[in-house]
Amino acid sequence: MNRLEHILPRVEKPGRYTGGEYNSVEKKWEEAEVKVAFAFPDVYEVGMSHLGLQILYHVVNRRSDALLERVFAPWTDMEEQMRTHGIPLFALESHRPIRDFDVLAFTLQYELSFSTVLNMLDLSGISLWAKERTHNDPIVIAGGPCAYNPEPVAPFLDAVFLGEGEEGLNQILEVIIRTRGQSREEILVALAQVPGVYVPQFYDVHYRSDGVVSEVVPNRPGVPDRIVKQIIADLNGAPFPTRPIVPYLGVVHDRAMLEVFRGCTRGCRFCQAGAVYRPVRERNLPTLLDQARELLRNTGYDELSLTSLSTSDYSRIGPLVENLVSHYAEQKVNVALPSLRVDAFSVELASTVQKVRRSSLTFAPEAGSQRLRDVINKGVTEENLLEAVGAAFTAGWQRLKLYFMLGLPSETLDDVEGIAGLADKVLAAGREARVPRGRLKVTVSASSFVPKPHTPFQWEPQAPLGELRERQSYLMRRLKGARGSSFSWHEPEASFLEAVFARGDRRLADVLARAHALGCRLDGWRECFRYDLWRQAFAETGINPEDYAYRRYAYTDTLPWDHLDPGIGKQYLVLEHRRAMTGETTDDCRHGSCTGCGLCPAFEVEPYTAREPNEPH
Repeated sequence: MNRLEHILPRVEKPGRYTGGEYNSVEKKWEEAEVKVAFAFPDVYEVGMSHLGLQILYHVVNRRSDALLERVFAPWTDMEEQMRTHGIPLFALESHRPIRDFDVLAFTLQYELSFSTVLNMLDLSGISLWAKERTHNDPIVIAGGPCAYNPEPVAPFLDAVFLGEGEEGLNQILEVIIRTRGQSREEILVALAQVPGVYVPQFYDVHYRSDGVVSEVVPNRPGVPDRIVKQIIADLNGAPFPTRPIVPYLGVVHDRAMLEVFRGCTRGCRFCQAGAVYRPVRERNLPTLLDQARELLRNTGYDELSLTSLSTSDYSRIGPLVENLVSHYAEQKVNVALPSLRVDAFSVELASTVQKVRRSSLTFAPEAGSQRLRDVINKGVTEENLLEAVGAAFTAGWQRLKLYFMLGLPSETLDDVEGIAGLADKVLAAGREARVPRGRLKVTVSASSFVPKPHTPFQWEPQAPLGELRERQSYLMRRLKGARGSSFSWHEPEASFLEAVFARGDRRLADVLARAHALGCRLDGWRECFRYDLWRQAFAETGINPEDYAYRRYAYTDTLPWDHLDPGIGKQYLVLEHRRAMTGETTDDCRHGSCTGCGLCPAFEVEPYTAREPNEPH
């Protein structure tokens, strides 16, 4: 601790590393049978905005026999000081070295965090490669969205967990306690019996002569051929943190977060979250109102965010919003809906909840033409968008954001021009609603399409880098002269790297190790991202990244992630891909018949909504 106090005055934002925040939990080390370090491979401000961290922190620390402490990636200035003064990576609550813990649990929220995972292991003094670890090292586990294809980082992980961790993490901890004193291999064998747990070293990967994976097969008896995710059937009974940690410094999402439901069945064909988080399970209205009351009472926040993949799809969103606003508006508590459908109903909701403070509204048409929106199954028309933005301007909003993707499968320059055309029409709607000149602001944001595992577009290649740059430049020129508009975009090189690792296999582990040795980490930050070093790492390891990002897979190919099962049938994804290529849309099963994705029978569950009998949507 003395060494830490010595270096903190030398770094930016020392509050990232001190701990001791309101509602944080500090347990007696010697009283815990199992000790977990939860690692978020990004800086404090990003990690503390993650609801999953708060949930698992609550799940473990309410046990009398376990503790969970947090660790985040240090910023570059802190890393330099730690390496200079020989300070290993430490947990915030006890400031103990991470290597002292029984379990080091990473959450993999995005592929560009992979190099930071390696850097955090290195800073902890833990061997990067799982095969080199001894009984003195923690069991290194990972979960999160990227766990559905962890193959590029699999050689660095002892185990991977697929699914929702409220029950699964407790099962993992029971195994760690029960196998205390046994060999590392015996512990991993026991972990492999937990539903949703994948132990990479128990599986061999074979390749065809053209470099495509031919099969991933167990190399020992007693482990499953396919690892199926674990889910929570009833969210109403699931543990939820109503005393979350309140950071001392500003974080990305500095507000109370109320999880309304999980899952989404809208079926956007590019969306991995919609695929892997099914089925839809809603929390009942009384449960949410109770949790909201406790959250605000225990934190002092003046904003409550209703978080889900598409919050306005909650079946009782009207009564929920009405209750929250009537209870908390007088206390100057703002209710936020971070994810809105592109319709006038969403604007009406936003008008209701933003009576306290009115910020900008965000809509995501995703594509510039109706043809391409049908290809991706977005379920949004130009009429929907213009009706929504017209209602927003009339209701008093002056700033809107529009999100699009470039490089979607079958996209043409006409589709890109359609983005600019929509922006022109939105600006015209603002002028028609008499938004004062100088106050009308429409931001067009364009990310690059990344093909993701377990989606209908998993077989599609990413658009070439040069093509993405050209389309960004076209939009920049096209929007430059439009008064009131601005254009933002994601670096296409970062999206290219994301595609490489999203579709990657275990051969990329050597690239990751080399890139880390060259200094790559915190790649999600523009000021840290070094594309030149990544190209060098690929060249030195003899791996061609284009083989991953630009490969068009056949339906008959074995994909690197085929042995990992989120519950949606591969044949359904094939059907959805074929529908996409013909522009045929698929209805949301919540509002129509079953689409046949296979998840409900696979898990013997049915989607659960909180709507009362005979209550209209």
